[in-house]
Amino acid sequence: MKYLQLTVDRLQPTLFECLNHAFEKFGGVPEEIWFDNMKTVVDHSKSQFSNVVFNERFRQYAKDAGFKPIACRPFRPQTKGKVEALARTVDRLLVFNNEFEDLEELQALVQQLMEDLNHKKISQAIGTSPSERLDQEALNLKAFDLELLKVYSQLSVPLTRKVSKEALVIFEGRKYSVPVKYIGQTVTCEKEQEDLKVYCDQRLIARHPLSDRPFNYRREDYVEILKSDVFKHLEEDELEAYVDENLQAYDLL
Repeated sequence: MKYLQLTVDRLQPTLFECLNHAFEKFGGVPEEIWFDNMKTVVDHSKSQFSNVVFNERFRQYAKDAGFKPIACRPFRPQTKGKVEALARTVDRLLVFNNEFEDLEELQALVQQLMEDLNHKKISQAIGTSPSERLDQEALNLKAFDLELLKVYSQLSVPLTRKVSKEALVIFEGRKYSVPVKYIGQTVTCEKEQEDLKVYCDQRLIARHPLSDRPFNYRREDYVEILKSDVFKHLEEDELEAYVDENLQAYDLL
């Protein structure tokens, strides 16, 4: 039985989301799941050829989901056969290249391919369709706590950014301000629900609501930027008026 889902990135929360959807579709969690040696699963800095170490967040997810993760051994075709067979299956989508208008249409093609593979194709290995075999083996799947597992797909992956000379960091294509003293430093950006948090040396230095606007200045940061630049000669009331005018203009972009 195959589960296919179109994604636009390879981040770990996306992997967790796909696994959650697969468990929902199949009605439970299997005893073990085999994985390729991708960085969202394996901690390459701690792993050796004969001793694979799973990264901590993935290991905890597997524990909460109730399955035993197994990493495919490099250069061992007998352990990677199913993973690589699925890759060949995905290659079947190439015939539809340029025949879809957007991601929604491509997702529909992916879903149709999955349904065809699971319901219409008879597997030579088992002599029946995968969906019929799942009906026979469904009782072997384990129950799972979906609400608990959803937490993992909502966690953000910390990203490092260098603060520009305008005291801005770029996150998901938008610019957000931080205090002027962090210009030139490397900071960490994390998404938490609908907010962006910016840290420097594990200390929170800025927090913004996520926005569709190209520029997102906190008022105190913008004032600080102007005071340190060519506007430092302005009187306080003049500076405040200038800040109000420009922040309103940014809101309209």
